[in-house]
Amino acid sequence: MKRCPTCNQEFTDEWLTFCTQDGTSLVEVGVEATEPPPTLWRAPPMPPSVSPTEQPTLDMPGRYQPPAPLSSPKPLQSGWTPPPPPAYPVAPQQSLAIASLVLGIVSITIGWCCSFGILTAPIALVLGIISLVQIKNEPAKYGGKGLAIGGVIMGGLYILVFAAIILLYGIGILMGGLS
Repeated sequence: MKRCPTCNQEFTDEWLTFCTQDGTSLVEVGVEATEPPPTLWRAPPMPPSVSPTEQPTLDMPGRYQPPAPLSSPKPLQSGWTPPPPPAYPVAPQQSLAIASLVLGIVSITIGWCCSFGILTAPIALVLGIISLVQIKNEPAKYGGKGLAIGGVIMGGLYILVFAAIILLYGIGILMGGLS
């Protein structure tokens, strides 16, 4: 016969080792209370195929369970995430081609005043050629082929006309000096 040292209830079942009311270890009726309670026999661990909810526990019915702490409910986590936004098309760079065209227009129109076109026409020609080379090597990154061609044509046209004027004046000076 066994007795619970806490509630003094006696049990006749030999297989019981814990009190069914409070879970205290039972002691033999003839044994002194000064003796430490028997040690628990540890069962081998359950195989991994057994889920934690299926494993045996020492929870007795009617046992006190402290209330769960109040907490805010966690938002549901789903495995779905929205797709990334679509890639926006990037316009090709046309800055050198535009600069070439603007300088070519300035050479043809304003460049005749004080021979200002002598500075702008070669720059328009060089920028247009560089832009055309970039467009040929990387057509996805650079654009404005027509603008670059326009800048090259206007810069070259100014240089040709200016050279022709210089040549005609030079011939006129030479012919006037020979007579």
